[in-house]
Amino acid sequence: MFIRALALAGTFYGVCAGGAVPIAPGTYLIEGEATPNRQPDGNSVIIEAPQGLIVIDSGRHKEHSQRVLDFAHAQDRPIAAIINSHWHLDHVGGNPRLRAAFPGIRVYASSAIDAARTGFLVDYRAQLVTEIAASAKNPQAQESMRAEVALIDQGAALGPTDVIAKSAPLNIAGRTLQLHLESHAVTAGDVWVFDPETRVLLAGDLVTLPAPLFESACPARWRTSLARLEKTPFDWLVPGHGAPMRKQGLNVYRKAFSNLLECAAADAGKNHCVDGWINDASVLIDSKDVSYARTLVGYYVENYLRHPTERIQKFCSN
Repeated sequence: MFIRALALAGTFYGVCAGGAVPIAPGTYLIEGEATPNRQPDGNSVIIEAPQGLIVIDSGRHKEHSQRVLDFAHAQDRPIAAIINSHWHLDHVGGNPRLRAAFPGIRVYASSAIDAARTGFLVDYRAQLVTEIAASAKNPQAQESMRAEVALIDQGAALGPTDVIAKSAPLNIAGRTLQLHLESHAVTAGDVWVFDPETRVLLAGDLVTLPAPLFESACPARWRTSLARLEKTPFDWLVPGHGAPMRKQGLNVYRKAFSNLLECAAADAGKNHCVDGWINDASVLIDSKDVSYARTLVGYYVENYLRHPTERIQKFCSN
């Protein structure tokens, strides 16, 4: 998907070690994976800096973080820093492996993972333990869930060494990037990055395809955050999941997102909202992902947008 999008835009120059795709000078994308019946990996971006490589989001599975390491080894350069857009496991799960490979690495993120480790992730771990016990006849499913438990149990190794507490330019590994902090959008603290040198914007899960992911989100504040992204003078926006897009792509996403929230708040049937998202965002959704997008949007309309959990209601009131 990345390769197709970049080739159409005339900026694709080939694939590097680890499957990394260059989209700007010294900036590379390692595509994540979000498919049914498997926990996803978010996209990773690698930026060259004077003191080493900067990795934005490290994925979840060891295969993904190994691709990041393969790229670093092929370049014969250390990973000097990680920036995590948010605390979801598909974006921080590779942190322990990268930190083990490059001791002394700096990790930049918001402090939102602290509350997640005593709330959301505690509940998720308990759910996994229950499901493991009930899945004795499905060893493959058990193995996957045990890997999730082990990841959660990494604890502090998932979190930051340097907390991003406000939006500001920051010199990381000798390169100045603009880091922006959004409060209570997708999570309690979402960091997005703009590189003024290459005009690449790294949005994390403030933009995801084939559908927005609402498990820990405050939808109204998320919509406001998208407006701030749109004001940034980027050439490429890399979402947390899905192919990179130009400014027009973000405009399409914003409109589709807003329409989805309005549909969910009205009396229209769930399928009407699903059809609306698929139609509004059609130019951004790969044909192979349409069925998955329908499943995701239908689930979120029923279980989050129309019937938010007590945790989400409290989260959005902060």
